[in-house]
Amino acid sequence: MPTAASPAPRRALVVVNPTAGTAHPDLVEQVVRLCRDGLDAVEVHRTTHRGGATEAVRTALAAAAGSAVDLVVAVGGDGTVHEVVEGLAGAPGRGAALAVVPAGTGNSVYRMLWADRPWAESLRAVWSGDGGARLRRIDLGRVAETGEPVLLGACSGLVAEGLIAARAVAASGREKYARALPDAAAAFTPYPGRVTVDGRVLHEGRTVLANVGGGRYRGGQYLLLDRSELDDGLLDVCVVGAEVPAAQVPSLARRGVLSGRPGVVHGRGRRIVVERTDGEPLRFEYDGELQHLNWTSMTVEVLPGALPVWGAPEEEVTRVDTQGAVPLGGVAAT
Repeated sequence: MPTAASPAPRRALVVVNPTAGTAHPDLVEQVVRLCRDGLDAVEVHRTTHRGGATEAVRTALAAAAGSAVDLVVAVGGDGTVHEVVEGLAGAPGRGAALAVVPAGTGNSVYRMLWADRPWAESLRAVWSGDGGARLRRIDLGRVAETGEPVLLGACSGLVAEGLIAARAVAASGREKYARALPDAAAAFTPYPGRVTVDGRVLHEGRTVLANVGGGRYRGGQYLLLDRSELDDGLLDVCVVGAEVPAAQVPSLARRGVLSGRPGVVHGRGRRIVVERTDGEPLRFEYDGELQHLNWTSMTVEVLPGALPVWGAPEEEVTRVDTQGAVPLGGVAAT
């Protein structure tokens, strides 16, 4: 849902993950300089440990009236953005919105919000007032078992295995996942699973993956939720059954043609349960972070309109390249 007549932000916290894939010192310097040129006050926090971004955001939002930030700029990958969102979600009503500078591997969150627009152009538009950005309140998911928020998505099976395979790939940016997911797919065995949406079984049987969330792309390039809307108050789910050979999934998803294949089902609801039905642990991740938990299921519930975030003034549209290239991100007037 757009926020009408949104005032431009004036005070920012820039959260930098120095270990993110492309968060080099020169990039960070450019981000900070751009923010200081356009805002009244800018504080910079460089994370040193897991959870540090969440702590920094909560501290900044707890400041006295008049000195609290109204913008948090996350400089890093999807994992960094997840930590920032956790801090924002833990302090509702404080008035701070999220902006993202892509400096990770997949950068799916940035693509979800801005398509392929250059980051400096999008960041400057946040406070320029020229109509190049809009403030929206978008939906989050929440993992019921832990209470953690999910912005981009949560996925079982192949996508989680791809994160493991990526550790052995000597590449950076989206190329890392472009090589890792096919490697994982070549050795993947579908698991016995069940997916339930608002109490109704959507899928039961051998499962390659079940992806729940709002972001259309994973790894910045694999189109899994092509029907997703960020602010409709519902979570989307895509389940790929074993009718689709796992080895074909990366190519089909990159080309944007996975969703129409036999064995692929879609759903939408407020509470989605993903299970492994043989009693073995379910391998899953959310927002690009592999979860090392001995669970046989995960439950994701929607938090409607929970996150204020700056993004493009138009919605992204998904266009499929009929020649078999990677799907292109564009925008269309709303």
